[in-house]
Amino acid sequence: MYVLGVVGPDVATDRVAERLVNRLREDGRVATVARDESDRATDSESSGGLADASYRLSKDGWSATGKERSLPKLLSDLAPDYDYAILTGFPKADVPQIVLRGAEAEVRETLLEVDDADTLDPAEAVSKLHGTEPYETLDSLVTQAKASEDAPYSGAIATFTGRVRSKEDSEDEPTKYLEFEKYEGVAAERMDAISDELTEREGVFEVLMHHRTGVIEYGEDIVFVVVLAGHREEAFRTVEDGINRLKDEVPIFKKEVTSDEQFWVHEQS
Repeated sequence: MYVLGVVGPDVATDRVAERLVNRLREDGRVATVARDESDRATDSESSGGLADASYRLSKDGWSATGKERSLPKLLSDLAPDYDYAILTGFPKADVPQIVLRGAEAEVRETLLEVDDADTLDPAEAVSKLHGTEPYETLDSLVTQAKASEDAPYSGAIATFTGRVRSKEDSEDEPTKYLEFEKYEGVAAERMDAISDELTEREGVFEVLMHHRTGVIEYGEDIVFVVVLAGHREEAFRTVEDGINRLKDEVPIFKKEVTSDEQFWVHEQS
């Protein structure tokens, strides 16, 4: 799922988001996520009354309220079912952003700067968006594997998830976060080549890999490998070979930050 934010005056961001949705619906399913900063709802209404979350179905579709849903958790829920997500009102989100004239917030990654909705070229925005890293989760990759034309012949899906651990033994300083950088272009090509080579094995139908970049905090997921295969034996063997080859052959660089120091991991060997 590709994620794109829009930052600027409220009315202008709504118009830009509408134009983007109209264009992106030509390519796939689109979800929109908007932050409402108004005070129109009472505390009980905004939190779903006494419930932790409240869902409502009307003639216009589903709506939901609650206090325990963060943006990353929401995107993780959307990723398996949608091809695109458009965010409005989230200037601090770590996603590519379209920044409109008059925007007061600073963003982490600017995809485009435009004066207003009329000067936006949706085709240009979509082209640039497809050059960014998609938002993938284990569930979204499994969903993609299940959609394979070879799924009727598959009796097994094996997966691997790598995550940020705090420490290897009790005396280590705890890791606060890891930061990953990819060798642009080369890393993606190498992962595609590994996937293609592993898929050529007898009984293996799909091999999907994704490695996140940027800052990833303790407890968060880093890397996924998903294998769709005829039987469990080739599925387990291929998922293990896949993660081993990814770690050995794909140029991805890792910086570790603990409570006391920070260092590029390859510098410690």
